[in-house]
Amino acid sequence: MSSSKTLFYLCISFILGVFFESAFKIPQIFLWGIFILGFFLILLSIINKSFAWFFGFCILFLILGILRTQIVYFKIENDKLVKLNDFPKQITLIGTIINEPDIRENYQKLKVKIILSDQKINSVILVTTEKYPEFKYLDKVEITGKLQTPMESEDFSYKNYLMKEGIYSVMNFAKVEKIERDKISIFSYFFGKILDFKQKLRQNLQSNFLPPQGYIMQGIILGEKSTMPKELKNKLSIVGVSHIIAVSGTHVVILTTILMGILLFLNFSRNQAFYFSIIFISFYVVLVGLPASGVRAGIMACLVLLAQKIGRQTLNIRIIVLVATLMLLQNPFLLFYDIGFQLSFLAVLGIIMLEPILRHFLKFIFKNFFKKDLKEKFDNIIMILTVTISAQIFTLPIIVFNFGNISFVSPITNILILPIIPYLMFFGFLSAVVGIVFSGAGWILSVPCYFLLTYFLKIVDIFYQPWAYKTIENVHLVWLLIFYVLIVIIIKYLNKKFNSLIFV
Repeated sequence: MSSSKTLFYLCISFILGVFFESAFKIPQIFLWGIFILGFFLILLSIINKSFAWFFGFCILFLILGILRTQIVYFKIENDKLVKLNDFPKQITLIGTIINEPDIRENYQKLKVKIILSDQKINSVILVTTEKYPEFKYLDKVEITGKLQTPMESEDFSYKNYLMKEGIYSVMNFAKVEKIERDKISIFSYFFGKILDFKQKLRQNLQSNFLPPQGYIMQGIILGEKSTMPKELKNKLSIVGVSHIIAVSGTHVVILTTILMGILLFLNFSRNQAFYFSIIFISFYVVLVGLPASGVRAGIMACLVLLAQKIGRQTLNIRIIVLVATLMLLQNPFLLFYDIGFQLSFLAVLGIIMLEPILRHFLKFIFKNFFKKDLKEKFDNIIMILTVTISAQIFTLPIIVFNFGNISFVSPITNILILPIIPYLMFFGFLSAVVGIVFSGAGWILSVPCYFLLTYFLKIVDIFYQPWAYKTIENVHLVWLLIFYVLIVIIIKYLNKKFNSLIFV
C-alpha cells in the first residue's frame, strides 16, 4: 500500500473518532480496551511480519480523534467563564471586541474576549446590546449583565452553534461602555483597515442599490444577510439559492469553479485561469473580513481548483480528506456543528467525484444522439452545468437533515442564476470601490447590475411556488449515511461503466 493511501485511511480513522465521540460520548474504559487492541495488532505485525500493523495504527488514529474531541469538551467544562453562567446576579467584565460588530435592525452583537486578573484568556462571550452607541473592532469595553448558557430547543441548539466558534457564554441586554482602544498589533492594524474598507463598501452598496436589490448585492459581495427581510430569505431558501447570499463553502466552491469555466471560455489558458481564480478567492475571503467560515470555504475552493488542475481524482480526494482532518484536529466541533464545513466539504467531494462523470455523460449523449462532438469552449459551458448539479446532489441530504426542506427547483434556479453571479460581483464591487472616490461614477457603474438583479429576482419570483418545495421533518442520521454509501457505490459503478477517472 502506498504512503498516500495509508495516510488517507489514517485520516479517515481520525475523522471517525471525532464522529463517534461527538455522537455517542465514548467512555474512557472503552478507550483503554480499543487502545490495547491496536497496540496488540502492531506488536503482532512486528513479530509475524504481517499486515496487522495497518489496522493497529488505524485504531490508534481512531482513538486520537476521540481523545482530541474529549480534550475540547474538558476545556469547556473547566472554562472560568462557563462556571459563572446562569449566576442570578449581574456581573461586570472587561474585554476587547475581537471582530466587526454584527449590527441588526434594533440591536448589535459583539464578540468580546474577556480579560480576567489582567490576563487575556481564551474566553469569548457574545454580547447583545442596543444598536447605539457604535463600537469598533479592538475597542476595549466594560460590560455589565447576566452571563448565560446559550439556549437550546428541540429544533435548534444555539449552544452548539456558538460552541464551534469558541463561544460558551452569552450576555443579553447588557450595558456596554467603551473604555479605550486596545493595543494594535501589525495583524490587528491591517485587519482593522480591511474592516474599515468593508464598511465603506457597505455604505456605497446601500447608496447605489435600493431594496430588495441592495440586500442581494450585500449578500453576494459581502456575505451579509442580517438585515435582509425574512420574507426574502424565505423566498431564496424555497427556490434553493440562499447559499448565494452567504459566505458559505457551497457558494465559494461553485462560484470559483464557474469563474474558472468562464475564463476558459474566454480563451484564458488553464494556468492563467487557475491563478486568477486563486487570487479571486484570496481577495474575496479578505474582503468579507476573514471570518473562520470564509477561510474554510476559501481553502475548499482552492482545493477544487487544484483538483481540476491536477486532474487526478484519487489524489485529490486524499488531499481533501487530509485538509478536513487538519481542520478537525484544530476544531473537532466542525464535523457535527458547523453546517458550512459540512456543505463545503461535500460540495468539493461532489465536484471532484461526480462532476467528471456527469460531464462525460452529457458529452456521450451529444455524440451518440445528436451526432456532434462538443468543442472545448462548449465543454467549459457544460462544466458550469455539471458543477452545479454535482454540488447540489452531494449537499442536498445535509440541507434536508438540518433545515427539513427539499427544493425541487433548486437545480434549475442555480443553473439559471449562478452564471451571472461573477458579473454581479465584478460590476457591484467596481461600483462600490469607485463610489468611494466618485459617487456619480459609482452609480453609473452600478447600472449593469440592475439588469442582472432584475433577472435574478424574476427567476426567484417565477419559481417561488407552493409546489416548488416540500418540508420533511425528523430525518434520521441513518438515512444520510445510507444515501452517501449508495452514492459512492453508484459513482464507482459509473466510473467503470464510462471508463472515467479511477476512484480511490
